[in-house]
Amino acid sequence: MTLQLTDKDQAMLNGDMGRASQIAMRILTTMAEVYGANDLLDITSAHIDGVLYHGLSGLEFVQKLVEANGQVVVPTTLNVGALDLIHPDAFQGTQQVADWARQTMFGYEKLGCQPIYTCAPYQTMARPKFGEQIAWAESNAIVFANSVLGARTQRYGDFIDICCALTGRAPNAGLHQTEHRRGQLLYQLQNIPEKLLHEDVLFPVLGYYIGANSGNKIPVIEGLHTNTTEDQLKALGAATASSGAVGLFHAIGITPEAQTFDEAFQGHKPEQIKLITMETLRDTRDKLATAPDGKIDAVALGSPHFSIAEFEQLLPLVDEHPPNPDIEFIVCTNRIVLEILKKRGWLDQLRSAGVTVIVDTCVVVTPIMRVKHGTLMTNSGKFAHYAPGNIGLSTIYGSLKECVRSAEIGSVWRDESLW
Repeated sequence: MTLQLTDKDQAMLNGDMGRASQIAMRILTTMAEVYGANDLLDITSAHIDGVLYHGLSGLEFVQKLVEANGQVVVPTTLNVGALDLIHPDAFQGTQQVADWARQTMFGYEKLGCQPIYTCAPYQTMARPKFGEQIAWAESNAIVFANSVLGARTQRYGDFIDICCALTGRAPNAGLHQTEHRRGQLLYQLQNIPEKLLHEDVLFPVLGYYIGANSGNKIPVIEGLHTNTTEDQLKALGAATASSGAVGLFHAIGITPEAQTFDEAFQGHKPEQIKLITMETLRDTRDKLATAPDGKIDAVALGSPHFSIAEFEQLLPLVDEHPPNPDIEFIVCTNRIVLEILKKRGWLDQLRSAGVTVIVDTCVVVTPIMRVKHGTLMTNSGKFAHYAPGNIGLSTIYGSLKECVRSAEIGSVWRDESLW
């Protein structure tokens, strides 16, 4: 089937609107055919993952677009880069790699992208409305935008994300279309204690199981409380996108396209029903660890980036239980939250307690941690999933309170009442 282009699309493809948009449209039309799209649609925003330096090809690509006078035509935010530009001394890699990473980040800024450098743009300035067509990269941002906000994006990645931003267009396929957003698999929570349903520690575990068992199907969750918080949904979605390829989930009575069972499944029956019991959750929780409980060397929080609400939970804990100086304790967040921390005096309190706050990047995508060997404890399903392969640290998963208490004593402390 031939891809149908508008006159403006064709003009960009012909180079009538500049070399940068021509490059972008060539890539975009090729990918549209891969997706099986009949045409392109207008988008209202983009979020760019290609800003993270992975090698010279990525740097050369953005430099080519800059040299071609490229400029994004929709509001466009940047995902994490490989450097904390505000605290550059935190970088533990070579000066050469730091220079390339910085050039990549500045290149995207020259294209007109907004330098918020966060994996959680939906908790900053970029919050698309229900039904808006967008082109977002970064797995957790994609699943949050689709699921929690009800915006519509495919699972975009490097470098189609910037091509969409430069043209204002995206392939009209997949999760952009209503019929491809219906739930397919039903996950029923069965006999989960009331207390655990309200605990943050549940959601990365639940998400990790759902992601690992959904394949390319859209999961629907039944049994969560209607007062489930945004940060809990954030953690759930990030874990589903780490263990699997989930780009959209529905939670009945909670997420905007699943206020009822019938709405979640668009009038269809589930293709499969999966029961989630305490045994399921305990088994999944244990899979998030690659080391037995014991001595730890570091704690890392903030994947996705910590919100101000999460810092509100953290601060009294570290005040009461300051980390042992021998335990590296890092929290990743974004620049907007950093400014709020400064204004409230919380940043000084955290630093005095031995907590390092990092912005613009993340501990599992770039060398920031001083600890190179040993065990990392985290409350993030995403950190737990990626740390062993990306930075070579074993992992232990726990609640926020468990992480803080463990950092205080240098070994794993458990709240036995949780599970």
